[in-house]
Amino acid sequence: MKRKIALRIANGHPWVYGNEIEKMVGENGKTVESQIDPGTIVDVHYFDNKYAGRGFYNHQSQIAVRIVSRNRDREDINAQFFHNRILKAWQYRQKLGYAENCRLIFGEADYLPGLIIDKFNDYFVIQSLSFGMDLWKNAIVEALQNIFSPKGIYERNDVPVRELEGMKQQKGFLSAPFDTNIIINENGVKFNVDIENGQKTGYFLDQQDNRRAINNIVKDADVLGAFTYTGTFEIHAAHYGAKSVYGIDISEQAVAQANKNAALNGLDSICKFEAMNAFDALKQWDKEEKLYDVVMLDPPAFTKSRESIDKAVIGYKEINLRGMKLIKDGGFLVTSSCTNLVSPELFLHTIESAARDAKKRIRQVTFKAQASDHPIIWGMENTNYLKFLIVEVTNR
Repeated sequence: MKRKIALRIANGHPWVYGNEIEKMVGENGKTVESQIDPGTIVDVHYFDNKYAGRGFYNHQSQIAVRIVSRNRDREDINAQFFHNRILKAWQYRQKLGYAENCRLIFGEADYLPGLIIDKFNDYFVIQSLSFGMDLWKNAIVEALQNIFSPKGIYERNDVPVRELEGMKQQKGFLSAPFDTNIIINENGVKFNVDIENGQKTGYFLDQQDNRRAINNIVKDADVLGAFTYTGTFEIHAAHYGAKSVYGIDISEQAVAQANKNAALNGLDSICKFEAMNAFDALKQWDKEEKLYDVVMLDPPAFTKSRESIDKAVIGYKEINLRGMKLIKDGGFLVTSSCTNLVSPELFLHTIESAARDAKKRIRQVTFKAQASDHPIIWGMENTNYLKFLIVEVTNR
């Protein structure tokens, strides 16, 4: 590696970019790196030849090396390695109280960069997002079978990021086929999960702790939810004693699933979901001077590139400004951002700016990140991506 990046890697970051590697040209005039097969395990050394770690190399990716081991004894990367890492990750989740549903492997935060594994009771969903990790998919499946004896394992590798690694998108069974429509229990509430066709791995586990945080503020409240997806926050609100809950999402398929989830819990008399554009609806309801005790906003990521961060911030500001205007004096705003490129500081500044323009005074109730089964590693921005905020909203 070049001299300048030594500190970042020494501090634990596992990514080595292609332009951070000193090029070595062979006798054939080609760089040595370009002749290494994608996914090959390589040793990484600092500029002074000291050992930095061992990882997967891929010249087709901007991230040339993903370091998976820093063991000075240069441990073998084999099937037992993956078994040990997955077992250790499971023991960590158990210590934190995650027994039924959790993100079992959170990529870099579990020292397995490029690997995502979600556990839905006795079913597992895998995403292998780097070439090297994908080569060890069979060993990963074997480890899950040995540790958990699961009812089923499914891969959701239908994500565009794989193409940046030189891989195809695909999805399918990694175990004997099973019914991919399952039911999970979260905080005493039941939800249908579509492992095969739902967003990401079928369900957003990263908000499961935050959904409990609305417990007290929704009691006897009229609640509005926007960007509801399958209605998890809204159905929690009804479960926790809301008087009425109305949710909207632009996806008719998501809305159908949300209404199905409400009925599953016997809460369809309290919860109602309809398909509509949240931006348009919030703007129209502001004109109509509708008011709610609690407004909840859980939008998708508004940007995946640094070039469009400003547009994302404008979007976040608009929906939060509109949302605040729909809240009764002394009510609450529950708002989130899953855009990792928008820092916690920028997110809070955006909410503050929205409150100022809405002529509202806000008081923070709680500010949190994602659930603890998605660990945060300091210095790795992509592991600290979710912002969850509850504020009291009062008139000036």
